[in-house]
Amino acid sequence: MAEVRFLTVDDESAGQRLDNFLFRHLKGVPKTHVYRIIRSGEVRINRGRAQAESRLAVGDLVRLPPVRVAARAEEGATPAAPAREFPLLLEDDALIAIDKPAGVAVHGGSGVSFGVIEQLRTARPTARFLELVHRLDRETSGILLVAKKRSALTALQDQFRERETGKTYLALVEGAWPANRKVLDSSLAKYLLPSTKGSTEPGERRVRVVAKDHPDAMRALTLVRVLGSLALPGDGRTLSLLAVTIKTGRTHQIRVHLASAGHAIVGDDKYGDFERNRALQKFGVKRMFLHAWRLQFNHPASGERTALQADLPPELQALMTPPLREALAQAPVPTSHD
Repeated sequence: MAEVRFLTVDDESAGQRLDNFLFRHLKGVPKTHVYRIIRSGEVRINRGRAQAESRLAVGDLVRLPPVRVAARAEEGATPAAPAREFPLLLEDDALIAIDKPAGVAVHGGSGVSFGVIEQLRTARPTARFLELVHRLDRETSGILLVAKKRSALTALQDQFRERETGKTYLALVEGAWPANRKVLDSSLAKYLLPSTKGSTEPGERRVRVVAKDHPDAMRALTLVRVLGSLALPGDGRTLSLLAVTIKTGRTHQIRVHLASAGHAIVGDDKYGDFERNRALQKFGVKRMFLHAWRLQFNHPASGERTALQADLPPELQALMTPPLREALAQAPVPTSHD
């Protein structure tokens, strides 16, 4: 593409993330370059700067800059994603609910060539439509929804945006969480770490707690319930197992809220303690203990309330004591209005 182009968003692309929209219209262009032109402001929506996660609406005008041939030569073609299916929790004509393993990104970008959605599309070449409804951090396991129809995508995303879903995670955290501390309502803001020496790329994204009147503040509401505690054999420190229900879907919300309260998630390499995480590896903690456990939503086709649960994967289940397993089995399912 040697000149600026303008594309008008149609019904089929409405609700789509900007980065996914660009991947489809800039085929063959490395994803790292696509993210670069978004960050630089060369891609615009209705003449305004946008972010990769910005959602498109019908009639939006998207500016596509000239794609530099030099970028292709420098970075090479994006490798094709290998075909992969994931454990299914539910599948019908409208959606797929998978149990995402830890260590797998939900989509390509930011140094990752491909993720769940690209692998699913390769595995299902005849599928006319597959789009992520929401996201999970790369190191978080558990329930992830993929829409198979545009109508299902918009209906489900509306529910997430309007807080009509029930999203509960399991987190194992450092220390004894106070049973009476049930609501975390600190505002959050994104920021970038400094670039690495000699790099032209911005540093990694992080999130921190800020005052409510901070110019970048986003309200974030997290509900916490203690399920029990344990001490790993040979470690001796108290760890608390929490059921965490989020009412807002901010980036890294659970991780930052819990860490800022003095109880970082075990194994969290961004907001936890590096030395402590390394020490815990010898006790079998090889990853961050954060798992998208339960999800409730209104089915986009039938309207019926649907409840899903993804049990802890084996590497996390192995850390559970019999009392904690019993607590998990008996834990009541929260409603979206609790």
